[in-house]
Parts: sequence; C-alpha cells; structure tokens
Amino acid sequence: MSFDLASRLAERHAAHLYRQRPLLESPQQPEVRVDGERLLNFCSNDYLGLANHPDVIAAMRAGAEQWGVGGGASHLVIGHSTPHHQLEEALAHFTGRPRALLFSTGYMANLAAVTALVGQGDTVLEDRLNHASLLDAGLLSGARFSRYLHNDAGSLAKRLDKASGNTLVVTDGVFSMDGDLAGLPALCSAARAKGAWMMVDDAHGFGPLGATGGGIVQHFGLGIDEVPVLVGTLGKAFGTAGAFVAGSDELIETLIQFARPYIYTTSQPPAVACATLKSLQLLREESWRREHLNRLIARFRQGAAEIGLALMDSPTPIQPVLVGDSARAMRLSALLREGGILVGAIRPPTVPAGSARLRITLTAAHSEAQLERLLQTLAECWSRLAEEPEHA
Repeated sequence: MSFDLASRLAERHAAHLYRQRPLLESPQQPEVRVDGERLLNFCSNDYLGLANHPDVIAAMRAGAEQWGVGGGASHLVIGHSTPHHQLEEALAHFTGRPRALLFSTGYMANLAAVTALVGQGDTVLEDRLNHASLLDAGLLSGARFSRYLHNDAGSLAKRLDKASGNTLVVTDGVFSMDGDLAGLPALCSAARAKGAWMMVDDAHGFGPLGATGGGIVQHFGLGIDEVPVLVGTLGKAFGTAGAFVAGSDELIETLIQFARPYIYTTSQPPAVACATLKSLQLLREESWRREHLNRLIARFRQGAAEIGLALMDSPTPIQPVLVGDSARAMRLSALLREGGILVGAIRPPTVPAGSARLRITLTAAHSEAQLERLLQTLAECWSRLAEEPEHA
C-alpha cells in the first residue's frame, strides 16, 4: 500500500485549484514587494492599517526587551505573563463582557469554544458558509452536527426544533469569502426561543464595524444575553496575531478547565500582547480609520458597478468580484498582476463550486488615488478577459 500523492496534486493542477504561496518581501502595507515585484496590495486583512504602524512596532519591541521573546509554556503552567493578563482585561472591557481569554490563533479559539461547550448527546447548528475552523470544530465536538441555510433564520428554526441536549448555534459575524453580515437579530431570536446559545466568530467584524470598532454585536446593538460566546481574531484589523473568546466568568472558566486547544499549547509571545494593547488603543481612538475605510468601500462599489462587475452584498472591506469559473478567476488575477495589482483568486473548496472569485480587500491605509488605480486596472483587465475565449 502506498499513498498516491502525485496523482492528487496533478488532479488539483488540472482543475485550476492548485494553491501557491506568494512570497512577501516587505511589511504589510498597500505597496508591497512580492516574488520580486512591486505591487499594489488589495488582498490583505489588515483592515485598519495597523500591522506596520510605528507605534505598534515600538510597543512590540519594548515588550520583547522587557518580557523576552517566547511564551515559554502553556498559560496553565508558567506561560501566562502580565501582558497576556492585561490584554485579556482590555479585551473584556472593549467587548463589554466580564472576561476574555487569549488564544494563539483564531482556529484554536473556535475549536476550543465549540468542543468545550458541546459533545455527545448535544447539538451544534452552523451556517453553511461558516469558516472552515467553525465547521471543523462542530465535526470534532462529537455533538449532532447540522448546517442551516446561509443566513436563514427560518432554516435555523426548523433545525432547532429537532435539536437535543445542549444546543449551540454558530455563525460568522462577517462571512470571510462573501463579505456579508450575519443577520444576528433574527438568528439570536430563533436561538433564544429554543433555549440555545449563540456563538459568533467576528474575525472580520472587529475594527471595521460598530461605532467604536466593536464589531457586528455592537453594530446591531446586541449584548451578552443574545450572544453569550463572542470570538475575535487579532491578526486582521488589530494588525498583530492571536485570538480571544469573550463572555461570562463561567464561560471563560469552563474554557480554561476543559478546552484542550487552550490547555495544551504554549502561550503566544508576550511581546505580541504588548503590541496588541497598543493596536487596540489605536483602533478605539482613531475613528478616522473606519470613516476613511467606509468611503473607500462606497467608492469601490460605485466604480465596480459602472464597470459591470458582479459584486456581492457586502458593506465590509471584503469586496468579492464573482467570476464563476476557476480558470477565468485565475486569469483575471494574473491580468491584474501584470498591471501591478495584487488580488488573490479564491476557488473551491474554499467557496462553492462555480463561484470562483477575486477577493478584493480594502484597508484604511489605502489612499483614494490607489483605489482609483485599482478601478482603472480592473476595468481594463475585465475588458481583456471578456475578449478572450472561455477556456484560454
């Protein structure tokens, strides 16, 4: 018996689904150097432009000088440093919840929360378009796992009627490949009517959404009663790394005691927590970042509509351009790169078959002139693509 890995890779190549890692040779910023080329970057999740902010860099440097580089051990052994604790307290205050718990990655935070809260005899219900980490968490939990129709409170209610044991409803706040918002008011209402808990992974909502960047829960004016389990990542709008879960004291203590991805991993470098404390301060105080970003989003959608591009219903920095065919999505991405614009082509299995797209992301660090250059180049490349045969 042997694993035929070569055939699997060849099949992925043939289906135009092969993935390759671009080599970033500069910091995260609008103009980057990738694989030796200078390009205008429209595929980063650094929504507020904080990943290369001098104050955040200075905070990390000072943190490393004071606290060293490595976390050293798990939080429960000797890896829970003062900066970690301070960041947890700041995130709890930011989200308006009693406590927050820090994780090294968003994937780990989602696995931890779901698998610690439900198991055999319980039910977990998830949106069909949830992030892979949420879907994996549901499958690994051992609970009865079912997916409801995307953003459909009626579909969720039907599944809630069949649920047994403790029931956890899980949704993204902002869907990472479509950019649309979860209809939280209706979803929360359906969950509460059946005594189910709502868990929201707001990885892409914190920062861009809400009056002070508090994300989709703040955007809709909801609280801990409607959303008992709130997850956020720090590697996107916060510009650093890691993730957190925010909720009640009982929730956080439950995760500390029972969440294996938390218990059995080394803590993040304390200097990263120092940097995140600074980025959190900037996120809250510099509202101009959200205001500028919203202006860019509105202008992009206006310009894309004039070009005739197929956009999705997204009010967020994630602005997908629907292409459909994977090969043509790759071709459009390549044409843009020839024009000095870096935008990734997203293909199955990340998105459903037949819905390949360009995932354009805007950041507060982009200028209006850079956005106009994107629109002009998009118009030229879209016209060129239309003139090419379907299977060029």
